[in-house]
Amino acid sequence: MILQRRTNNHLPDEIVLEILARLSVKSVLRFRCVCKSWYSFITNPNFISNHLSHNHHHDEYVIHKPKIYPYQPLYSCSNLQVCTLALDRTFETKSEFRIPFNFQSRHPGLVGSCNGILCFTDFIASKSKDVYLWNPSIRKFKRLPDTCLTQLRTLVLGFGYDSQNNDYKVVRIPWNCTKWMPTPEAEVYSLSLDPWKRVELGISWRPNALFSKFDYILAFPFVSRHLHWMIEMREVGGGQKMCFSAMILSFDVDSEKFKELPLPDDEGTCPVTKCVKCVTWFKGKLALTKSGYGVQPHSMLFSIYWNKLCVLLVDDFTYFTAFTNYGILLIQNMPQLVFTNCELEWTYKSVLTDPETLHENEISIQVNYELDVATYIESLALLDDANVVSY
Repeated sequence: MILQRRTNNHLPDEIVLEILARLSVKSVLRFRCVCKSWYSFITNPNFISNHLSHNHHHDEYVIHKPKIYPYQPLYSCSNLQVCTLALDRTFETKSEFRIPFNFQSRHPGLVGSCNGILCFTDFIASKSKDVYLWNPSIRKFKRLPDTCLTQLRTLVLGFGYDSQNNDYKVVRIPWNCTKWMPTPEAEVYSLSLDPWKRVELGISWRPNALFSKFDYILAFPFVSRHLHWMIEMREVGGGQKMCFSAMILSFDVDSEKFKELPLPDDEGTCPVTKCVKCVTWFKGKLALTKSGYGVQPHSMLFSIYWNKLCVLLVDDFTYFTAFTNYGILLIQNMPQLVFTNCELEWTYKSVLTDPETLHENEISIQVNYELDVATYIESLALLDDANVVSY
């Protein structure tokens, strides 16, 4: 009401826009109804970007949902259609969002999150190639056009923000099932241009590589305007002996170019068996995690490094889920039998661990499955797009 009275006293439009840009998403959406000029202001792409920059450092959240694996029974996760919004620092649940669209397989897969937009695809790629962009804050979503590469099965996607052009892009890398290698071409969807377009992968695969696969343990990170995927390969070495290697495939969302990144040298790390490596992000930077069973029984060695190595000994470790924006690890521990209400039942514990201080803080979420986790902030993104569905 105060804002309305001042406007009637000829408050300059520039001041009105600055005030609106500092309000919450919920308030801004309500002020669209004040007058036609305010509606025009608020739905303008420049205002949406300005609002995002002013609100980017407010309360930060994470979105999480049950992780899906191939051939997982439908009954094992009854809430696959539900995303949970939690505080970043504590993982305290704030609200829940039901995914407003369905896939043929009924297995929605979270690709990633950028500036309040969540990207989902059908996890069972052989069922459909549908991709959706969804902003729960404004209750709008968009189904992307059909792919232009229809003959090959889609295996991996990525979602990122092109800051130079204020644009959101989805990258799809098809998979050649006869050779078990990525194809020479990929495709990119631009929200501002709308259709998919083909781009050259431009990567020379090692001539001795027989088989490769993408690492699905963690979400593929979008760091410093680049998307990253970990690719593990099986190669024929000297004397026809099989050996394993890995590489990081990087995609610049601004220039739309791929390149290969070498893995960091991990000499001097603690010895582990059955080592698992994953590319991820840590405090806004690209990082590599490495985990495996240690010397002590029922323990895991968990390493975080690129140029600097950090090694953690985690007891009863079962699954590393994600980093928060503050560099804290979310770890789900081994289930334990607890006597409750005259019955024995399995309980699961989730812990936030600071890798620098080793301080652990048990959190309230109780889940008996692994999670897909992405950072999240409320925004007006997608508000100016004409081809969206409101619900």
